[in-house]
Amino acid sequence: MSAPAVPTGRVVVIGGGPGGYEAALVARRLGADVTVVERTGLGGAAVLTDVVPSKTLIATAEWMTTASLAPELGVGGPQAQRPTIDLAAVNTRVKALAAAQSADIGARLEREGVRVLLGEGSLQDAQHVAVRTPAGRDDLVLEADVVLLATGATPRVLPEAMPDGERILTWTQLYDLAELPSRLIVVGSGVTGAEFAGAYSALGVDVVLVSSRDRVLPGEDADAAELLEQVFTAGGMTVLGRTRAVAARRTADGVEVELSDGRVVTGSHVLLAVGSVPNTAGLGLEEAGVRLGPAGHVLVDQVSRTSARGVYAAGDCTGVLPLASVAATQGRIAMSHALGDAVAPLSLRGVAANVFTTPEIATVGLSEARLRETGTPYEVSTLPLARNPRAKMLGVHEGFVKLFAHPSSGTVLGAVVVGPRASEQVFPLTLAVAHRMTADQLADAITVYPSMSGTIAEVARMLHHRPVD
Repeated sequence: MSAPAVPTGRVVVIGGGPGGYEAALVARRLGADVTVVERTGLGGAAVLTDVVPSKTLIATAEWMTTASLAPELGVGGPQAQRPTIDLAAVNTRVKALAAAQSADIGARLEREGVRVLLGEGSLQDAQHVAVRTPAGRDDLVLEADVVLLATGATPRVLPEAMPDGERILTWTQLYDLAELPSRLIVVGSGVTGAEFAGAYSALGVDVVLVSSRDRVLPGEDADAAELLEQVFTAGGMTVLGRTRAVAARRTADGVEVELSDGRVVTGSHVLLAVGSVPNTAGLGLEEAGVRLGPAGHVLVDQVSRTSARGVYAAGDCTGVLPLASVAATQGRIAMSHALGDAVAPLSLRGVAANVFTTPEIATVGLSEARLRETGTPYEVSTLPLARNPRAKMLGVHEGFVKLFAHPSSGTVLGAVVVGPRASEQVFPLTLAVAHRMTADQLADAITVYPSMSGTIAEVARMLHHRPVD
C-alpha cells in the first residue's frame, strides 16, 4: 500500500539550534523542501556555548565532589591528596565535545536531505529570506512557504561592565581560560550563575556569588534554594545577597566589582550571569509583520505561530521558557501545524527543568509558590534523602523529594527532587504530572531496593488517604 500523500512546501529555518534542527527534521519527514540558515554552527548556543559546554564542565566538577567523599567511603589514606585540575585540558575537552555534537547534528540533517547554509538570515517579507554569507553580501534570497525563526538569545551585559573576554566574561567566554581563576566573582544567582558558581567552587576556586535577591535561585523552590545556599556556604563560597553589581573594571592583575550598596569586591575574574536578550534585532521582523514583545521576544501562540502568516518561531527568541527541550518541542509543533500534520498545542504542564548544581534541583509541574498564588488546594509531603539506604551507601547527605497533590483527588500537581542526578530521578514524576496520575498510582509502582527512587514512592505513600465509608 502506498504511503498517504503529505503536504509539501518550501520551509526555511533561520537558526540551527534545538528549535531549528528539530523542526527541520520534522519538516523533511513530512515531505517539505527544507533549508536551515545558521550563522555560527549547528546546535546553536545550546550545543556550542551554553548547555553542552557548561554541563561538560560541571561533569568534571562532579568528579571533584565525588573525590572529596573518598575518606568517608574508606578510599585512600591519611596521605591522600585532592586531585588537581588542568583547566586548559578540561576546556579543550569541553570544546571538542561541543564540536562533535554539532558535527553529529550536521551529519543527521545531511542524511535526512536538509540543506544547510552558513550565513545570517533575515526577512525581506513573510515569504522571502535574505541570506548574508560570511563574505558579507546579500547574495541569496530564498522563497519560502513557511519560515521558522529560531534565532536564540545572547548573554545580557551591563553598560558599566562590558565583557573583554579575558577578565570580564560572559558564560560563552569561560572556555578560553587556560588556568583556574584565583578568585571568581559571579554576578547573578539565577540558574546560570548558580551552576557556574557551584562548578568553579567544586574545582577549588574561591568564589563570590552576588545575588540581587535575598537568596540564590529566587525562581526555584524555596526549600531547595535554601538547601543549596547552605551547601554553597559550607563549601567555602561567599554569597552576597540583596545587592547588585553596577560596574566591573579591570585592575592591574584582576577586576573590581562595584555593588549597589557601595561595596567593592575584588577578584581575578568576573562572570556576568545576568540573563539574556533575544536575537531579534535587525532581522526585518516587524517590517514583515512579526510582532515583538516589550523585551524584543517574538510573540507566538501555542502552536508557535507569529502574527505574520506562514511565519513561526521557536526557542529562546520567543521567551516562552528558556529550555532546549521546550525549544525543540516548539519547533516540532510549528512544522506539524504548518504542514498539516496532527498536532497538540504546547503545554508546559509536564515540562521538567533541572539546575545542574551539586546537589541538582529538578522540578516539574506547579511549584508551591504557584499553588499558593492561584489558591489551588494542595497537600505536600517531603522526605530527606539522608534517610534513604542507597544515599547512605553513596555518602549522600543533602537532598530531598517533595510532592504536591490535590487533597481530594490525589492528583499529582508538582514535584521537586534535590540530590545527585535529580535530572534522571524526576522522570517518573514527570510522567505522573503529564498524565494526571494520582499519588496512589505513583506509590503502587514497585521500586528497586535499595535505590534513590525508592524515596519517590515513599513520599507518594505519605499522601494516601484511607477511603471513608
